[in-house]
Amino acid sequence: MNKIAGSNMRFLLFIVGLIFVIVSCTTTRKIIRKPIKEQGATYLFTKLNENELQFKYLNAKFNLDFYENKKKESYKGQVRIKKDSTIWVSFQTVLGIEVARLLITNDSVKFINRLKKTYFCGDYKYLNNFFDTNIDFNVLQGIIIGNDFSHYESEKFRAGIDNGVYKLSTAARHKLKKYVKKTENKPTIFIQNIWLDPENFKILQHSIKEIKKENKKLLVFYDEFDEINSQLFPKNLIFNLQAESKVDIDVSYSRIDVDKKINLPFKVPKKYKQITRIN
Repeated sequence: MNKIAGSNMRFLLFIVGLIFVIVSCTTTRKIIRKPIKEQGATYLFTKLNENELQFKYLNAKFNLDFYENKKKESYKGQVRIKKDSTIWVSFQTVLGIEVARLLITNDSVKFINRLKKTYFCGDYKYLNNFFDTNIDFNVLQGIIIGNDFSHYESEKFRAGIDNGVYKLSTAARHKLKKYVKKTENKPTIFIQNIWLDPENFKILQHSIKEIKKENKKLLVFYDEFDEINSQLFPKNLIFNLQAESKVDIDVSYSRIDVDKKINLPFKVPKKYKQITRIN
């Protein structure tokens, strides 16, 4: 049980921080595709935005495999999202026992560890210091559902073709000033690459990296798109993370509901102990 509690805590930290740990990989999956016509960045961003998942509420179940140092751990659970507002996640063992619950908003990060009977309530400043990065709700939301990052500029991207798909690249992506809060650190600057399917303009692969963070890399693959309410949603996600150690995470979504009202319960039992530091 202690092993499960510790590994689950580590996984929660990874979910919160993985978006900001970088990627500058140039490798892509080799898929033979028909030749496509060159397009400009403005056109590609327009098509990307037109084909992004539009929703007010999202509810999905998932199965997850976590690989680190040749060790594998498996979880299942449920993720619920109120767009641009709240991300709620319940983590369970393969037997269906909830071990942790996570609640992320634009201002705060909270979680309950049911095995250790502890809970944490903090803000992004703590996580920024812990991960040596800039945590941002919009980036996390985009990565989870396969959308671009809302409230970030798109004028500085270059367009190209890579392995038969469209590629958008930038070395300096900023958060739009009107969405930067006074309490935030300086806006995050990303080195970012986005690979788009030339037929439906969904994101197939995404890489992000922060300036001057060469020792941390993140690459995300999206696969097996299903039609949900006349929109395409990626059922399979693969995260390749290289930081202090190499981590791979495979996520498979199931039972996906869009725009059905959701509950976001997060009640801490009275006997649980509050912790002020994540170990």
